[in-house]
Amino acid sequence: MKLYQVRKGQFVYYNNELHKVYGVKPMYKLSVHLIKMRDLTQHITNAASVEKYKPKEYDSFIFNHKAYTLRKDRKAEAGDYILINNPMQDSLDTYSLNEIDLVESADNKGVITSNSHGVKHNEYLLMVPGRAPDSNSIDRKDMANDDDESVNDSGTLGQTTSGPLPSLGDIYKRTGNDSIVEAMVVAIKDQTVYLGGGLEVPQDELMNSKTWEFLYNLLDR
Repeated sequence: MKLYQVRKGQFVYYNNELHKVYGVKPMYKLSVHLIKMRDLTQHITNAASVEKYKPKEYDSFIFNHKAYTLRKDRKAEAGDYILINNPMQDSLDTYSLNEIDLVESADNKGVITSNSHGVKHNEYLLMVPGRAPDSNSIDRKDMANDDDESVNDSGTLGQTTSGPLPSLGDIYKRTGNDSIVEAMVVAIKDQTVYLGGGLEVPQDELMNSKTWEFLYNLLDR
């Protein structure tokens, strides 16, 4: 792809696996910033190394170690996850293309998500847990190379559950044997997260809910 064709929120294949673009930095050689859908790890590459994919109904994929199938034959209810694939925001909306959000309430007009987004029913695809028998797996572009990790019948990988992907302004708490550490994410570079107070933590460690507890994001308050 050409860099001008890459935009935030697009689903793309990189190294044969499904990712989502979370940022484009044209001034850098590695200008495309990605999140791998399967485990929410971050990756940086260039536009020539990715291939765009547009998600559609009956596609299935693993998101944060759990499999989901995209459907639009019923409306979302509280507790469901949605993929906002057709955003039609007004001037006050802040959600973006292919944002994945948790539904807190729903009515005939649309849903309110955990991030206080008001989304109309024609703006999203419902993420139904599990891999439906008639679904089209999109985890990898070339399924013949699907040999690095096995997936059970429900589509769930046998890994430790991770916390949310760190972002600027997140407040985390770590409880040790002797003290409690509470710090804010002030910078992220590659797989290293920089916290207030001079702490540097690998991203995987910060996402381990047994080690660190996510409290809230300062920007959401």
